[in-house]
Amino acid sequence: MEQFKNLMVSVSGVRGIVGEGLTPNVAMLFAQAYGSQFPGKVVVGRDSRVTGPMLKHAVWAGLMSVGCDVVDVDITTTPTTELIADRPEHSGGIILTASHNPKQWNALKLLGPDGMFLNQELGDIIVDRIRTENFAIVPWDKIGTLEKYNNAAEYHIDLLLDLPLINEAGIRAKKFKIVVDCCNGAGGVILPQLFEALGCDAIFLNKEPTGLFPREPEPVPKNLNELISAVKAHNADIGCAVDPDVDRLALVSEKGRPLGEEYTLALATQFVLSHTPGDVVVNASTTRAIDDIVKQSGGRVHRTPVGEIHVASRAKEIDAVIAGEGNGGVIYPEFHAGRDALVGIAFMLQLMTETGKPLSELHKNAPQYTMVKDKIQLSFDADAKSIVGEFADSHSDENVNTIDGVKLLFRDSWVHVRASNTEPIIRIIAEAPTKQQAREMVDDYKKEIKRLEQKNRRSQRRL
Repeated sequence: MEQFKNLMVSVSGVRGIVGEGLTPNVAMLFAQAYGSQFPGKVVVGRDSRVTGPMLKHAVWAGLMSVGCDVVDVDITTTPTTELIADRPEHSGGIILTASHNPKQWNALKLLGPDGMFLNQELGDIIVDRIRTENFAIVPWDKIGTLEKYNNAAEYHIDLLLDLPLINEAGIRAKKFKIVVDCCNGAGGVILPQLFEALGCDAIFLNKEPTGLFPREPEPVPKNLNELISAVKAHNADIGCAVDPDVDRLALVSEKGRPLGEEYTLALATQFVLSHTPGDVVVNASTTRAIDDIVKQSGGRVHRTPVGEIHVASRAKEIDAVIAGEGNGGVIYPEFHAGRDALVGIAFMLQLMTETGKPLSELHKNAPQYTMVKDKIQLSFDADAKSIVGEFADSHSDENVNTIDGVKLLFRDSWVHVRASNTEPIIRIIAEAPTKQQAREMVDDYKKEIKRLEQKNRRSQRRL
């Protein structure tokens, strides 16, 4: 369908490069479809991307045209929008953010009345409404209204600091020195208030929410050189990096060493299980360090396909004590069923407070694995799932998990090949006891995937 050309439409919503696939008209159509399915008061938040104001007004128009009242939160984090959408007076929410994608991208993430992302069934209904132009358009005297939601950051922080696991006074007494890289995203509008509440001496990098990201926005070690240098220069206790919508958190130790985003969830899991043993839910690409940690507490690890809704839904289903994704996304179900960098930060400071140990020692004492993540860029018309399917067929006689793409399991390592939900790429991730072993695994399987991609491209041309 022409409306979906050059767009990624998935369980995560719809995203694309603004002007090439994602346009105000696309945003309005999705908002009309969403509002027709979830009438009432709809919360709309956005990160700081420069295309946010344009798309926000298109979303407003779409929602109001089907009779929805718009609750404008403006620049805020994804978890903040989720918390506000979950309030009983609201029927759902739309978040304008492409999360870790580069600044030319944007997206609409769609939330249900429970503040969680839509599941596949509801997502398909929204797309079908667009295909059939099934919109509940109202007459001029029934169009929706617009209201501002004030104090969103304060609401989020107050709820967080009320959690029984967080000892606000204890953290304040430590007077932690923290360096924070906000990547010129939404973190700049909420993290200063969080650190002030916790009595921290916070030094900010890239604080202004301009949407002009000074680095690649994904908070992986290769993108954190400025933060690493600043942690060393300021003799800080910890360094924190978030993505533009603040649902992912990466940590740098007091020694200036990035822990890798996988260890945000690993240490958070260790902390929560020390207070409340139980089951944990993570996605198929998350470090096996989680399995080791959970085994020590007598719980069980449940794995799902990649994607926040898959993890959150399973966590809710089994009453997990903690959940998340190894990309730095911590989900604490007792708080809300979404990835939340503020939760991760609070848990790290509480863990350091309770143990009296620096972050480097906490990391050293955790199970040690090394993960290498790579990807193969595809064109929008490439059939990524077909390529991954061929890869699965060629390894069908091995120890394979196909819950999401293809995961090959070995004695002390694994490799995961899957089509991305958010970009036209195939991800290749390997984890092993050493970086060399993980790197070699990725390189070997990447060559195989590229051969399959070339074969697929030739087939597409013949069609």
